[in-house]
Amino acid sequence: MSGLAFLLAGVLGVADLEPARDRQDRAALERAAAGLAASAEKNPGDAGGYFSAAIAYSYAAEVALELRDKSAAERASRAGIAMAERAVALKPSVAEHYRVLGTLCGQVIPANVLAGIPFAKRAQDAIVKALERDPKSPAAHVTRGVGSYYLPPAFGGGVEKAIADFEKAIQLNPKYADAHLWLGVALRKANRNTEARKAFARSVELNPNRLWAKQQLEKTPPQ
Repeated sequence: MSGLAFLLAGVLGVADLEPARDRQDRAALERAAAGLAASAEKNPGDAGGYFSAAIAYSYAAEVALELRDKSAAERASRAGIAMAERAVALKPSVAEHYRVLGTLCGQVIPANVLAGIPFAKRAQDAIVKALERDPKSPAAHVTRGVGSYYLPPAFGGGVEKAIADFEKAIQLNPKYADAHLWLGVALRKANRNTEARKAFARSVELNPNRLWAKQQLEKTPPQ
C-alpha cells in the first residue's frame, strides 16, 4: 500500500490501516501515523483526524512490540497518546476515543515497564470511561484485558482478569479475531496450551492475514 493510500486512510476510515498491521509493516504504519498527525494538526477542530492518527500510532506500537522493538513501541505509543488526548478533548462523548487512549497508555507498559507503570492508572481510567459510554464494545473489553495481561496482579492486573475480558469480548462478538488471538496469549500464559491453540486457530481462521496470530499458533506446543 502506498504512502498516499495511508494518508487517505484518515478519510476512508481507520480500518484501511489494518492490512499493514496484519502483515507487520511497521514502516508503513509509522509513515501513515506521521502523515495523519500532520494532517490533524492542520485541522485542530477535527476530532476524527486526531483519532485516525491515534489509531495509526497504536497499530505501529502494536507491531513494534510484536517485533520486539520496545523503543519504537514506546515512541509510537507516546506520540499516539497526544493524538488520542486531543480527540477526547474535542469529543468526550465518543467511547472509541477513550478506548484508543487506554490502548496507547497500556502499550507503554510492555515497552518500558518502569516508565509505564504511571500510565497504568491512565489506561484504566480511560477504559472505564469507554465502557461507561459503550458497555457492549468488544474492543474495549479486549483493551482492558490486554492491560490486565501486562499489568502485575499487585497493580490490579493478572492473567485471569485478562481471560475474563477476552471471553466477554468473544461473547459480544464471536467473530472478533483479536479477541480470540489475545485469549490464546492469555491461556498460554496460564499454561493452558491446548485451549490456547484452539483460540489461535480460530483467530487465524477469522483473519488469515494476521501474521502475529500465525506465529503464536506455531510457537504454542500442543500440550
